[in-house]
Amino acid sequence: MTQNEKLAELSAAGVSVWLDDLSRDLIGSGELAELISTKSVVGVTTNPSIFQAALSKGTAYNAQVTELAARGADVDGTIRTVTTDDVRNACDVLAPVYEESDGVDGRVSIEVDPRLAHDTDGTVAQAIELWKIVDRPNLLIKIPATTAGLPAITKVIAEGISVNVTLIFSVERYKDVMDAYLDGLDAAAEAGHDLSNIHSVASFFVSRVDTEIDKRLDAIGTPEAMELKGKAALANARLAYSAYQQVFEVESRFPDLLAHGARPQRALWASTGVKNPDYPDTLYVSELVAPNTVNTMPGKTMDAFADHGWVNTGSIIGLAQESQEVFDKIAALGVDTVDVFKVLEDEGVSKFEDAWNDLLNATAEQLSAAIKG
Repeated sequence: MTQNEKLAELSAAGVSVWLDDLSRDLIGSGELAELISTKSVVGVTTNPSIFQAALSKGTAYNAQVTELAARGADVDGTIRTVTTDDVRNACDVLAPVYEESDGVDGRVSIEVDPRLAHDTDGTVAQAIELWKIVDRPNLLIKIPATTAGLPAITKVIAEGISVNVTLIFSVERYKDVMDAYLDGLDAAAEAGHDLSNIHSVASFFVSRVDTEIDKRLDAIGTPEAMELKGKAALANARLAYSAYQQVFEVESRFPDLLAHGARPQRALWASTGVKNPDYPDTLYVSELVAPNTVNTMPGKTMDAFADHGWVNTGSIIGLAQESQEVFDKIAALGVDTVDVFKVLEDEGVSKFEDAWNDLLNATAEQLSAAIKG
């Protein structure tokens, strides 16, 4: 099969193309394998919303849920079995990519229970449990970048477990995430783990930043405010990449770990589906192109990029000062960006909790129906 030219060009520019979706149908139908062959897909991310959507559609899970009901499985156990089975199977589909890329790509992410977002010890315990259940080297455990999540990241990395840090909105929190990763690598090295087997990405959420800041700019309503709409998210991501370069390419701490086999924690652009119909639908892909990054896309965004996206290789590097000026102007208009990022983190956790609760309720209904026969 022939790779889509636009996605192949994006990949050649150093951006790993990951799919932000997973379902049993996607795996079983061969569609995931086809995306690898035709759309340069080299990884998969999941979240509670994705699993909730997958389990609520069609009949792909009915037989397994019926079997688990007959065994007396509870709701949490059923969800864990069903989701880890899907993730394990996706890991197997992507295993050749994992091998060919020396472990850089071919990765599949599964998130800890979002109700643990403010529970460090609970997060660590479940991360270790999920790692053992899935039992695949190309797994990533998703841990939120909450204040409770930061020490959990360090502890899980220290166990030799690969981590996808999620729900990062601000550059300051991203710096904390990189520190947590490096602290974890130090501890992992002391414990005798092979650092080359530990992988991490930092999922920096993009479109939601524009959604929240644009809303506040609309409320201000001046021409100066209108001029800044649609600029915050890209500026934020560019500042994040500059911070990445500083930590992993300039400062002295990482080279010591690199000498022992450690890998840099790549920046991953998440929430790349465009929310505002006034903006180009590939904006957060086409304008976020830099080496050693990942862009995880919903299927709709990936299809749009494959059809009419563009690759702007000058979209990130060297634009830190210009990007900081965007935020200086936003702050000068009275937008409290500290509050923006707090609101976004709280909303992000809440949305995943809501999706998880919906998943619990739907699974409970399926189990009940299976028991009744």
